[in-house]
Amino acid sequence: MTATLPPPRMRVEGLSEPSDSAVIAQSRDDPERFSMIFDRYFVEIRRYIASRLGDGPADDVAAETFLAAFAQRHRYDAARPQARAWLYGIATNLLRRHRRAEARAYRLLERAPVETDSGGHADRIAMQVSAQRMQPRLAAGLAGLSAGDRDVLLLVAYGELSYDEVALALGIRVGTVGSRLNRARRHLRQTIGDNPLG
Repeated sequence: MTATLPPPRMRVEGLSEPSDSAVIAQSRDDPERFSMIFDRYFVEIRRYIASRLGDGPADDVAAETFLAAFAQRHRYDAARPQARAWLYGIATNLLRRHRRAEARAYRLLERAPVETDSGGHADRIAMQVSAQRMQPRLAAGLAGLSAGDRDVLLLVAYGELSYDEVALALGIRVGTVGSRLNRARRHLRQTIGDNPLG
């Protein structure tokens, strides 16, 4: 039996989705249009926030991010066709308010006991044990980073932003992104060591 694939979606001129900057500009007169930005980015922004704070406060902080973006939409730089970096910047600024909770979570992870799972597939168990044994060291390393270095590292690692996007999100130069990321990685290598499971 052969499966047939549907034909690729044809992009007809004039029928493609509008850019983020166009949607934001339209939302100034028609606020309902901003829901397109929410629909495009909420899941991604929430996932980034949850990776930093946990699932508990992620919904609230993600909602705050979009409320702040909506309130600031009149100041959006229309020269930027994508709003992704702008939204990550707003989310990161809101995360600074929750920095104490984040640092406390890393300290708790650092002290968490290593659990082992005796059932299941051997490879899965080995991976779980390895990750659990490294978790306290990684948490200690993240807690020991400066706020700026941690923001850059986590925007790249969790948000999967490019250096240019991180620079836009944080309002810093691309060279500063590179130096902060290098410093953060060096710190984590020193904290975790060459043999993290040893």
